[in-house]
Amino acid sequence: MEKFLSLFVNFQKQFINLMRGALFLVMVWIGGLKAYQYEADGIVPFVINSPLMNFFYQNTDNTTLNDHNKEVSEYTVYKNPEGKTVQKNIDWHKQNGTYVFSYALGLVIVTIGSLVLLGIWFPKIGFLGGLLTTGMSLVTLSFLITTPEVFVPNLGGDFPTPHYGFPYLSGAGRLVLKDIIMLAGGLIVASEAAARILHRK
Repeated sequence: MEKFLSLFVNFQKQFINLMRGALFLVMVWIGGLKAYQYEADGIVPFVINSPLMNFFYQNTDNTTLNDHNKEVSEYTVYKNPEGKTVQKNIDWHKQNGTYVFSYALGLVIVTIGSLVLLGIWFPKIGFLGGLLTTGMSLVTLSFLITTPEVFVPNLGGDFPTPHYGFPYLSGAGRLVLKDIIMLAGGLIVASEAAARILHRK
């Protein structure tokens, strides 16, 4: 048993580098997808409801009437479900600045992921990448507070909906909550890089 435990101790550095590789893969893949319409459309509820980010969009405070003649936030009637495109919705997103913002965000995410990976060889760059990953994750986790879509809505049905609101995370909410792992990963790689920087001094 002691030899088995020692194996994990001996491979700790490689495991931390594996964490760097995992963070890089996630950020480059997701950041790269920000160049595509469906992904850009999908982040609108998070950004438009965030007091930290909504100034990037043009239609943040706009409201309109939905199909049930109820006043709602305008973005909710211009959603393109994944795998479906509606031209009037795309036109709204173009006017909103959805795609320009998404391209820029994707570039930022890919850059942070690259900094994290470079930390394998360059601890100062890796330290910065780890800090930026942590900061990015904190912003993402704030969506749990600001975005209505992160919790299951009460849409009614044949009988009263038993599970809605807090703490019942929707698909969007479950996606956001996973960023707590990104936050921890950012702190781990930053702390390891900091140790190497201090050791060299």
